[in-house]
Amino acid sequence: MSDDTLVADLLRPIRRTTRAYWALILGLGLVVSVGVFAYLLQLRSGLQVTAMRNQVSWGIYIANFVFFIGISHVGALMSAILRLSGAEWRRPITRMAEAVTVCSLAVGAAMPIIDLGRPDRLLNVVTMGRLQSAILWDFLSIFTYLTGSVLFLYLFLIPDVALMRDRLTRLGPWKRKLYRVLSLGWTGTANQKRRLERSIGVMTLLILPIAISVHTVVSWIFAMTLRVGWNSSIFGPYFVAGALFSGVATVLLAMAVFRRTFHLEKYITERHFRNLALILLVLDLVYIYFTINEYLVVSYKMESSESLLLQALYTGEYAGMFWAIQFFGLIVPAVLLAIPRTRTSTAGIIVAAVLINGAMWLKRYLIVVSSLAAPGVPIDWGAYFPTWVEWSITAAGFAGFALLFALFAKVFPIISIWELREEKPEAEREAVPSPSEART
Repeated sequence: MSDDTLVADLLRPIRRTTRAYWALILGLGLVVSVGVFAYLLQLRSGLQVTAMRNQVSWGIYIANFVFFIGISHVGALMSAILRLSGAEWRRPITRMAEAVTVCSLAVGAAMPIIDLGRPDRLLNVVTMGRLQSAILWDFLSIFTYLTGSVLFLYLFLIPDVALMRDRLTRLGPWKRKLYRVLSLGWTGTANQKRRLERSIGVMTLLILPIAISVHTVVSWIFAMTLRVGWNSSIFGPYFVAGALFSGVATVLLAMAVFRRTFHLEKYITERHFRNLALILLVLDLVYIYFTINEYLVVSYKMESSESLLLQALYTGEYAGMFWAIQFFGLIVPAVLLAIPRTRTSTAGIIVAAVLINGAMWLKRYLIVVSSLAAPGVPIDWGAYFPTWVEWSITAAGFAGFALLFALFAKVFPIISIWELREEKPEAEREAVPSPSEART
């Protein structure tokens, strides 16, 4: 494939805007607008317009927060790990993963603020926060992670932004100015490439521990609270595994959407879907292991403080949701991804990814609501079902995530052009001898 064809294909979505794209932006914008209206109503009237009360004081907002922070891990962890391992097939998909991180972090970080009855008191977390508080740790780790993720994404954009600065001269003045500023005077000299590679290497090493620490700290908000269902020592790795699990599923869905919408079949191939499907299968099995470990140990002991919650999960009020998560979110996707016929089918992989993401959101909801609803003293169970205000804001969160992603793809190439340019042909890679072969 010639260089001109590569550049033309990947810059076409930025050059041309279809009616379908504007219809999508309008539809997502309307959903976000309804959510903004609902939030303004909540801001004026207080949390009484939600279903949250004294017993169930957290609800769907915190479930959204954990879910979006979870899927944000895929950009940092998957992208960094694949880069460090030298997996050449990663090149067309890493930017999508990195964009997922930034867009989901932007939405996820807003959810705790929405959950506050008085958002103006957010600064109290910093000015009067205690070092012993896991909430303060969470605030600092998410801010650090968001900063690092934006920088991580930006470093890989610089050569492509310079390319657009030079090639897309007929665009609007604001885009030309944006590309000129963000390119930082990049001309592709050897010195610039050396500095960029060094910066990328440093950020790749830094982003790994930051990403792992973020969702570990998120899990500690629950695990360090003495409540049934949360008092667990494995919540840290359990949450990190779940974050990667849902994150890879989200990247697969993004790949399918952009591949079909922008006709990128030459770059996002069946091989990319198969490789990510294998990673998803491994993560599914890891998450099944953690789930068995989490519930089997507690069920075997069946302490009186945990028995009410376990009965509600296994046979009671939350049984339908609990078993649907295990069957449709873990077992069915594992079967789809394990059978060669469906694992090599893009349709089968997408079905598995949709089931996984739906189940992982329900899992977060169940973790938050069921434990808070369980009585800590001899009183009735707490009742909670989100109001239209909460559902509207939740829908706006998902629409906002998609809107940010769509706008990003309209301003920047969704596939890294300069990385594809540097990719060696497969035949050439196979011809390069290994260090041991070279010595002999």
